[in-house]
Amino acid sequence: MKQLLNSFIFVALVSFAGFALADPAAVVAPSINKGDTAWMIVATVLVILMVIPGLALFYGGMVRAKNMLSVLMQVFIIFSMMAVLWALYGYSLAFTEGSPFIGGFSKLFLLGITPDSMAASFTKGVYIPEYIYVAFQLTFAGITPALIIGAFAERVKFSAILVFMLIWFTFAYLPMAHMVWYWAGPDAYTDAASGTTAGATAGFLFQKGALDFAGGTVVHINAGIAGLVGCLIVGKRIGYNKESLAPHSVTMTMVGASLLWVGWFGFNVGSNLEANGLSALVFVNTLLASAAATLAWSGAEWIIRGKPSMLGGASGAIAGLVAITPACGWAGPMGSIGLGLVAGVACFVAVTSLKSLMGYDDSLDAFGVHGIGGIIGALGTSVVANPALGGTGVWDYVANGVAEYSFSTQFISQLWGVSICIVWSGIVSFIAFKLIDIVMGLRVSEEAEREGLDISEHGETAYHL
Repeated sequence: MKQLLNSFIFVALVSFAGFALADPAAVVAPSINKGDTAWMIVATVLVILMVIPGLALFYGGMVRAKNMLSVLMQVFIIFSMMAVLWALYGYSLAFTEGSPFIGGFSKLFLLGITPDSMAASFTKGVYIPEYIYVAFQLTFAGITPALIIGAFAERVKFSAILVFMLIWFTFAYLPMAHMVWYWAGPDAYTDAASGTTAGATAGFLFQKGALDFAGGTVVHINAGIAGLVGCLIVGKRIGYNKESLAPHSVTMTMVGASLLWVGWFGFNVGSNLEANGLSALVFVNTLLASAAATLAWSGAEWIIRGKPSMLGGASGAIAGLVAITPACGWAGPMGSIGLGLVAGVACFVAVTSLKSLMGYDDSLDAFGVHGIGGIIGALGTSVVANPALGGTGVWDYVANGVAEYSFSTQFISQLWGVSICIVWSGIVSFIAFKLIDIVMGLRVSEEAEREGLDISEHGETAYHL
């Protein structure tokens, strides 16, 4: 009898243990996966490749030879400057709890971050080392201000650009990054009550439900609007629409575009913060959208202008990458192709007809590609994310499943993101440009502009002929 009783107790204990292990509500101990960490290191390096040399060569090839080195210098120094500012105060203001509009000072100078510190991913219980998250987000903060210079290339003082970037980074980029991307992480959403509490600490646009997987608002619309404001305030280049301002090396631009395309996989796929099936989907979406936009831009140019250009093909590829950026984690492959086709045609129209109609000199089409492409991508996310159209839908971290999807609700959320970004970046940029113009002047002299910024601003040239 005693032996039978002991056997019964043993079976009961084993059964209870098995139930506990199988309980889906059981707390998952936070862990760091070496594969995720390795991928995030690679993704971070890929985004650095996008900036230096990718963006530098893409922009540099489109200016005249006398200004090539100035563009390389601007991109190189802006990235370096943003990296330091990010470590000093940028990361803390963007990614710590504070108000819905800006973070706090708890991680100034990266205070309290150690090799053992963890940053949440988008899966409960899965983390990456916080240091690599800091570095990954640093690269976004580095490339975004550098995108702006394309709008007023060949005519602005180097010193004025650096002062503008300091102001814009602090008062435009950091608030947008916090509003869109800051949240408590998935592990904070255990039930409805905790979800409500956690949601209240998130950024303003996160609370509004705006989806931006990798930077449609934070990076592209933000930079595009700043560029538009800048080129309007600075004015047109000397000789605009009167003499040839053609790119000096489409070859360089093609090489730069190719590096951007390759690096963009780190930009978009890395934004998943994990190496898993969703990362594979993001990879496919990024590839297809850019390819579709390249074909769409080239096709539109062929029909309207009679010949497809290499510059057009390269610009189309970037337009597709911009448009898929906010949607890449929620779209399906066919939705990505559709979004790329729309972006390719729309951005082509923006940099030809719209620019001519409005009469602004957006030198390298920073607004026409990044601003317009970002708006199309951000609003288009509400379409391609729909599960009925092949999208993934939006994950409910309380229910641990895909939430019921409403196009109208999501479109309004996306409209919030786009509108706030346009208004906020526009206001900050206008004030910053006007202030700098009053204090130190924005534009180089006519003599310096005609000589070229390579010599007048840096005392050297890109080429020795």
